[in-house]
Amino acid sequence: MTYLNTLNNIKTKKIRVGRGIGSGKGKTSGRGVKGQKSRSGVAIKSFEGGQMPLYRRLPKRGFNSLNKDSIAVINLGDLQKLIDTKKISAELKINIDTFKKSKLFKKSIHKFKVLSNGDFKSKIDIEADYSSKTAKEKIEKAGGQITIKNQSK
Repeated sequence: MTYLNTLNNIKTKKIRVGRGIGSGKGKTSGRGVKGQKSRSGVAIKSFEGGQMPLYRRLPKRGFNSLNKDSIAVINLGDLQKLIDTKKISAELKINIDTFKKSKLFKKSIHKFKVLSNGDFKSKIDIEADYSSKTAKEKIEKAGGQITIKNQSK
């Protein structure tokens, strides 16, 4: 019996819509009356036939803060290169203004952090906003000193 049903389904003719009222699919061709969906060539944006749309299935990602602090990072190895090439003087106190005047930091940067990557052997006096423990140890070992601004201790 099921075999006959499949044969019948194969041989069913395609419904020809819009061929007169007597066909049962005439006049509005099964589209209902008026409205956006009854017009041809109109697809409702991101409508997936009732399935949850892709833009709602995917998780929200990221957040861009309007007032986030721009923090520059400088390694001790890079700082040593700047001192060796005489772009920064080791005798003066080094702070963010020193880097801005020598055009190493952009004007939009308001804070910077000292990290310990690289070799360091100069005796300097540096004022930073943040510092890693190993960077602080390396500076003090070389005979310099580092002061961290707004340190809550």
